[in-house]
Amino acid sequence: MTGPRQAGKSTLARTVVQPLPSNAFDLEDPRDLARLGEPTLSLPPLAGTIVIDEAQRSRDLFPVLRVLADEDPTPGRFLVLGSASPDLVGLAAESLAGRVTLVELGGFRVADVGVDALDTVWQRGGMPRSFLAPDDEASAHWRDDYISTFLERDLGNLGFRIPAVTMRRFWTMLAHFHGQTWNGAELARALGVSESTVRRYLDALTDALVVRQLQPWLANIGKRQVRSPKVYIRDSGLLHRLLGIADRTALLSHPKVGASWEGFIVEQILATNARNPWFWGTHANAELDLLVDIDGQRVGIEIKRTDRPAITPSIRHAIDDLGLTRVVLIHAGTRSFPMAQNVEAMGAADALRAGGLGDS
Repeated sequence: MTGPRQAGKSTLARTVVQPLPSNAFDLEDPRDLARLGEPTLSLPPLAGTIVIDEAQRSRDLFPVLRVLADEDPTPGRFLVLGSASPDLVGLAAESLAGRVTLVELGGFRVADVGVDALDTVWQRGGMPRSFLAPDDEASAHWRDDYISTFLERDLGNLGFRIPAVTMRRFWTMLAHFHGQTWNGAELARALGVSESTVRRYLDALTDALVVRQLQPWLANIGKRQVRSPKVYIRDSGLLHRLLGIADRTALLSHPKVGASWEGFIVEQILATNARNPWFWGTHANAELDLLVDIDGQRVGIEIKRTDRPAITPSIRHAIDDLGLTRVVLIHAGTRSFPMAQNVEAMGAADALRAGGLGDS
């Protein structure tokens, strides 16, 4: 199970599994790290599910887990938690191919807390302590502390040796490009570094699961298509603090409110069983915010912060160029209704509730 720091992985694991004390290892605890110094000796005698938290601190552990999983292939014998991308942690390494199921936890979803809390999840983000704070001020303070701790300690623990001040400047600038196509040259000029350097910064935040790079879909059509990824700050609450947004009033009047809403909906959808996410765009300004597989069907999704959805030329181009049989326009209103043969409007609450888009 992977996810950013403080997303609730450890709490969920201990609630669901409830391992014996001898079966739980937190590799941020030097005592547990020492207990796993010889995993071939310490792990085989343990019965039941073994929980290993912050596994990215011991990447040499995964070849041992492969051997132990082969010796005892009981499903769920190991529950491994990591605060970074599967590639960085080692969970997706070739040594575990065919022996691992990857689950990503990004914090609370609307489907978890109910559609009545949709606006609160959007404003505060899905980090449990931010969402559950007693008021907006306490939530904002928690997120400010999270950003500082993440930059000053957590990135370094993941192996990224980038000064916290530099990364804070970059992350804040990136927040102003939220929902836009990646433009490394512009950010490099602003920071006074090379394009390869800002790309390294972007990849570091992506591997730490706080930034998403949504890759472009390239169709076999006779049009020039966008080839750079779109960039999102994954947690809307962190995005709002990086932009200096303190409360709902400030959010609704901010120039990035539409981009914030788009990124929030994207993350909520991708936390369901939507698979193979892409976006699509052409240099003639036709664009589709999201292209995913749901229940075996390729579905186009357009996201608008409006209560009066309309079929745009981009939607028509996407249907024609990509051969889509279903396009969903998710809007901020409450009504859901068909708009055309292949196009349906869906209120955000309907789309994000469990089963809203057809997910199980």
